[in-house]
Amino acid sequence: MSKHTLAVLVENSPGVLARVASLFARRGYNIDSLAVGPTENSEISRMTIVLNLQGHALDQVMAQLYKLVNVIAISEMPSSSTVHRELLMLKIAPSAKKNEVLDVAKKFGVTIVDETDGVMTMEATGETSHLEALLLALTPFGIKELVQSGLVALERGTAALSDRTLSAQGISTTYVIDVQGDYQN
Repeated sequence: MSKHTLAVLVENSPGVLARVASLFARRGYNIDSLAVGPTENSEISRMTIVLNLQGHALDQVMAQLYKLVNVIAISEMPSSSTVHRELLMLKIAPSAKKNEVLDVAKKFGVTIVDETDGVMTMEATGETSHLEALLLALTPFGIKELVQSGLVALERGTAALSDRTLSAQGISTTYVIDVQGDYQN
C-alpha cells in the first residue's frame, strides 16, 4: 500500500463533505487524513484527503469523486512537488522536568501558547515525520491531551490548482462563481 494525497476542489455547499466521506465508506476505503477549508474564492472549498491505497484503486477513487456533482477538480499532490504540513497541539504537565520539556520544544520549534495551572499547551506545525518525532520525544513527560489536524498540501512555486483547473473548465477565477443548485439533496 502507498499513501496518496489528493487536493479536491468542491462547491462550498451543505452536504458535500458527507457525500465525499460516504463515497469512501461505501467502497471500503479508509481515509487516513481529511482537512477541509475555504479557498481564495468563497464559493469553493478545498479538501485535502490522504489515502492508503494499492494499485489502480487511486484511479477508481478519483473517477468516483469526479462523478459527484459538487466536485470541481481533483489533483494528486506528490510530496516531490508540494509542501505538506499538519498542526499539532498538546498539553503537558511537566512538573519538575520543565527545563527538559522546554529544551525539546526549542529543538523542534514548538510554540508554547498557554501555561496555566502547571500545564503547558504547545503548538507545532510541520511534516508528519517531524510531528511523530516530536511526540516520541515528549511522550516520556506525560502527554495529557493531544489534537492533530489533517494534512494540508500546496504546490510549490507559482502553480495553483484553482487557476489550472477552473480556467480549463471555462470558469472564471477572478469573479465570484454562480454555484449551481445542490442536485444531490
